[in-house]
Amino acid sequence: MPLFQRKKPTTEKPSEELPHDDDSQNKSSKNHKKSNDKVKWSCVDSCCWFIGCVCLTWWFLLFLYNAMPASFPQYVTEAITGPLPDPPGVKLKKEGLKAKHPVVFIPGIVTGGLELWEGKQCADGLFRKRLWGGTFGEVYKRPLCWVEHMSLDNETGLDPAGIRIRAVSGLVAADYFAPGYFVWAVLIANLAHIGYEEKNMYMAAYDWRLSFQNTEVRDQTLSRMKSNIELMVSTNGGKKAVIVPHSMGVLYFLHFMKWVEAPAPMGGGGGPDWCAKHIKAVMNIGGPFLGVPKAVAGLFSAEAKDVAVARAIAPGFLDTDIFRLQTLQHVMRMTRTWDSTMSMIPKGGDTIWGGLDWSPEKGHTCSGKKQKSNKTRGEAGENSVSKTKPVNYGRIISFGKEVAEAPPSEIENIDFRGAFKGQSIPNNTCRDVWTEYHDMGIGGIKAIAEYKVYTADAVIDLLHYVAPKMMARGAAHFSYGIADDLDDSKYEHHRHWSNPLETKLPNAPEMEIYSLYGVGIPTERSYIYKLNQSPDSCIPFQIFTSAHEEDEESCLKAGVYNVDGDETVPVLSAGFMCAKAWRGKTRFNPSGIKTYIREYNHSPPANLLEGRGTQSGAHVDIMGNFALIEDIMRVATGGNGSDLGHDQVHSGIFEWSERIDLKL
Repeated sequence: MPLFQRKKPTTEKPSEELPHDDDSQNKSSKNHKKSNDKVKWSCVDSCCWFIGCVCLTWWFLLFLYNAMPASFPQYVTEAITGPLPDPPGVKLKKEGLKAKHPVVFIPGIVTGGLELWEGKQCADGLFRKRLWGGTFGEVYKRPLCWVEHMSLDNETGLDPAGIRIRAVSGLVAADYFAPGYFVWAVLIANLAHIGYEEKNMYMAAYDWRLSFQNTEVRDQTLSRMKSNIELMVSTNGGKKAVIVPHSMGVLYFLHFMKWVEAPAPMGGGGGPDWCAKHIKAVMNIGGPFLGVPKAVAGLFSAEAKDVAVARAIAPGFLDTDIFRLQTLQHVMRMTRTWDSTMSMIPKGGDTIWGGLDWSPEKGHTCSGKKQKSNKTRGEAGENSVSKTKPVNYGRIISFGKEVAEAPPSEIENIDFRGAFKGQSIPNNTCRDVWTEYHDMGIGGIKAIAEYKVYTADAVIDLLHYVAPKMMARGAAHFSYGIADDLDDSKYEHHRHWSNPLETKLPNAPEMEIYSLYGVGIPTERSYIYKLNQSPDSCIPFQIFTSAHEEDEESCLKAGVYNVDGDETVPVLSAGFMCAKAWRGKTRFNPSGIKTYIREYNHSPPANLLEGRGTQSGAHVDIMGNFALIEDIMRVATGGNGSDLGHDQVHSGIFEWSERIDLKL
């Protein structure tokens, strides 16, 4: 027993070390717990951490931006690129030029702000808030409500019951399309440098969704434009106005010039000399005089090049009923109620745009090599000869790449015009968002694909077949042909007034007409399509983006054949009227109004600090082009085409125009 008791301490020695072991065990358990905690980091924690980092970064950058001197971006830019040139307003002010002729701006499609005056319950709290332009916040907050209010009545092309959306008035209507994205703001700011202000500048805003004549029927917009121009001329010492339309605003003002001189009630009753008395010059920017193929793709499949590429990158995303948005179907349903979109369907048919085996731009290359010469008639287009196989631009829509490239004799068309339209549709869920494709049936859809190729003449019949209600409305307001006899009384109807091939220019020999547009950017001209076999899609046709050629000189990119233009309007549409049809005394220009072409070769910004650049030729960005702004300002201060140096041409517009056989 004693021995046992003596040995007890020895047996308890290890127990003295137990606390140390317990500590290590506690530490290891704590470490294990920490590791478990790391493993159990929840998704909510990660999201909160990410949001916190984004907010912290945003506030830090905002602090730096507010603390930065206003001249810092210009200082950095000049350090990189050298001294910047003076803006046109500063330059012309140094030359002693001052405001002289009143200036009228006419915005194009989509660039003018629209605000709500009356709406449905889902739009509560939006009275006189912008539904178009500005931040577009309501698109994200209540997209279906927004689509409902932006759509017009499918039968009348006017306001739906219980909804009134009207154009924003004043210079703010279209100075910025969205915060930081200028449209007219740069031109307005430069004009202000030489003394212009709201008393001699006027933004002729209108609801660009309506047909041109309906802007007068519903809002009396044409009458207000007439009154404002008369007021500005009378209050500025009788000096005639300089009109500056952009994009679709060019067609809108063509319509106005016929309306203002036509007798009431269809016209404004201004008399046959109104334009001669009130207009010094019309300086058209990016004018789609003869329409744009892009409008065909938009009406046919609710897409253009960029949308088609997005559909290819994420197949089914825009077609599938994700989040119950059905994006493309809603876009198609909404835009097909906008009658103005039909004003930009190509005009002049195969005579202007080409047929199965020819087009004016035949031989054009898309190598992207810049042409810096200032060409005149006869010199233009010498550098535009392509070494690649010729493109059949006249085939505006081809079903399949092999059809787009096939000789005309090998194309077997099966006429779609008399095809039976069945009641069955590929996807019954499509009726949730109604488009006119629902009434075609599978038989009608297949008939369209079996016709294989559509030129400008056939495109009109195609749109009548796939969208009869839309085109029936459009036929009351627009026409797309070429007049045989301009003195025929039928051309006195307003549906012909925005088609320059079916009307005469006013009798105003002292007036000048300019066509100002960008060049050097691949612009959509014709398309390769395929049948959309997706069971989730409600739009049965799709641009075939797999039809693509990597060759630098090839104009086929992602199912789209490109030509020279400003990314939206091809050169042919923007320049032909001033290059040939209106040049000198012709049946379209009986008084011999002088016409000028001023092309601006696209030069992208050298760095991000330059923003959208000062030498851009892109369709909207050209509004910040210093050379274009200077040309407008020189005319507004009393100059003319001779002072600008007559024509300035970088494209093949004169050569292409000569290939068009049009009776003048």
